[in-house]
Amino acid sequence: MNIDEALYFIHEICWKGSVPGLSRIDALLEKMGRPERKLRFVHVAGTNGKGSTCAMLASIFQAAGYTTGLYTSPYIVQFGERIQVNGEMISDEDLCELTEYVKPLAMSMEDRPTEFEVVTAIGFEYFARKKCDIVICEVGMGGEFDATNVILPPELSVICNIGLDHTEVLGDTLEKIASAKAGIIKQGSDAVVYRAAPSVEAVFEETCKRMNCRCIKADFDSIELVSHSLEGQCFNWGRFEKLQLPLLGDHQLHNAAVVLTAATALQEKGWNITDEDIRNGIANVSWPGRFEILRRKPLFIVDGGHNPQCIEALVKNIDDYLQGRELTVLTGVLADKDYNCMYENVAPYVKQFVTITPASPRAMQAADLAAYLSRFGKRADAYEDVSDGVKAAIKAAGSNGVILCYGSLYMLGDIIAAVDEALPKE
Repeated sequence: MNIDEALYFIHEICWKGSVPGLSRIDALLEKMGRPERKLRFVHVAGTNGKGSTCAMLASIFQAAGYTTGLYTSPYIVQFGERIQVNGEMISDEDLCELTEYVKPLAMSMEDRPTEFEVVTAIGFEYFARKKCDIVICEVGMGGEFDATNVILPPELSVICNIGLDHTEVLGDTLEKIASAKAGIIKQGSDAVVYRAAPSVEAVFEETCKRMNCRCIKADFDSIELVSHSLEGQCFNWGRFEKLQLPLLGDHQLHNAAVVLTAATALQEKGWNITDEDIRNGIANVSWPGRFEILRRKPLFIVDGGHNPQCIEALVKNIDDYLQGRELTVLTGVLADKDYNCMYENVAPYVKQFVTITPASPRAMQAADLAAYLSRFGKRADAYEDVSDGVKAAIKAAGSNGVILCYGSLYMLGDIIAAVDEALPKE
């Protein structure tokens, strides 16, 4: 099996879509000899900030010398981004070998697994073979019935910022969504939670009480911004002074506070993580596609934000980092997203829109998006080809301008590749 065959099996074989429930993943892992039971986990759920939180935690464990697995989704450029050990993506060779191993087991099941369940099984097997000391595991969607929740009680459950997303599956209120996310909290395994409305925190408190574990609320009061620029942020938190964080945005300080609270809880549980490991882990974290600077002449920023909370954070970043600078916005969107919320608050900062069609069957056509965006009174040009759209945005911005690319994570890989082709690396 080569890499194209492996990815075809994972993506294209007629699996079910997103189907909540643990019976299929449980049956598949049983056939595989239960690799997940050879591992210890930090399990991370939430609507926004899961990936950044996972990346910071993994960076801290690596700094402490642990063999660290990282399981996230989706990927931006390469599939292997989803399954990493000590910051290294799974190789094509290993992915092919593991897919070949899992394929007959999955195909033999009467109730066949979903794509996400197959990938999760491959990830757990890889981490077990690599003898990971800890796996930082991001929930795919929800919590209670997500495939990753097949694991035994983790070292720590972490619940990030809660927002209204996937409401057709998880519920139409923050409390219902919080209840779904709280499903990862297990008997005797403490939980660190992002601060939220009292009614949302009450959901976590009640679950922790029922599961006989601590509900540790992230310490946001200790966050003190020292300085920030496009180079990164410096902040104080509790016992730490002048922490360096390369991730930009006020929301990343709150994610960092969740991580710092979690790291402190893990220290208390006996993990050999020093304060210096925490400092180094935060300073050296990398998490692409989140208000990430690709180039500086012109300034080219990509951001995967698409739901209301992400857009609120994006607008705050525009105010904080791009004050007074007109933006050329390069964008594409999935047709089933609330795209009005994605653009109405950003439009006042925009000089011109350039639209493209993301590589997804759910994508809104570039011409349709351009027609919609023209209602904001700004020029909007459509390009079906991503490379053409990138070149048009670069031309529109000029060497001293700002290009902000956001809208859908599904297009960021193609955007990054097109930027590498159009603009020399600095």
